[in-house]
Amino acid sequence: MLGAVAAVTTLGLTVVGVTMASGDDRASDRVTIAEPSSSGRSADPRADRAERETPTPTPSASASPAGTPRPAPATTKPPPPKPTTPPTTTAPRPPAPPKSTPRQPPPSAPPAPAPAPATCGASFYDQGETTASGEPFDPNGMTAAHRTFAFNTMVRVTNTANGKSVTVRINDRGPFVNDRCLDLARGAFEQIASTGTGVITVQYQVL
Repeated sequence: MLGAVAAVTTLGLTVVGVTMASGDDRASDRVTIAEPSSSGRSADPRADRAERETPTPTPSASASPAGTPRPAPATTKPPPPKPTTPPTTTAPRPPAPPKSTPRQPPPSAPPAPAPAPATCGASFYDQGETTASGEPFDPNGMTAAHRTFAFNTMVRVTNTANGKSVTVRINDRGPFVNDRCLDLARGAFEQIASTGTGVITVQYQVL
């Protein structure tokens, strides 16, 4: 039985063929050793390539060793934008309230003009105890009686015949005669006329 033929390259020598026989014959080994060629190269080109040095590549500055990820080139990030401050707006001030002016008291009504002098008949009296105003009657006092004037009203009485005047205070009511409007106390009547006259025409005006 013929075995296998193998070729082994060891140290530049080639061992060719190993033949094994069975049976009665002894196994014989035949080894053929091929001499190396004169050129010094092995007949097997693979062995020749194994003997040559493999040039070691020089790593470049940009190359990275195998298995090491190449670092990404550093990029310069632009500076973050500065936050812009919104312009401050000053709220308009509300208008100042108008200054309050002190209230002026309402102007008082001008005094009513004095009534025009009126003309009537005047007499006198000298009897009585109490006047209509409640005060005692004084026949010599500068007082007089009138139908409507308020008590304590001051009236100027002028005798139209001689121009004499007297100021009397109203404190009584009278006279109750149609042609007369004033009744003077005797003392006031004597200032402008004689008591013997009795009745005179006078001009009077409220003061």
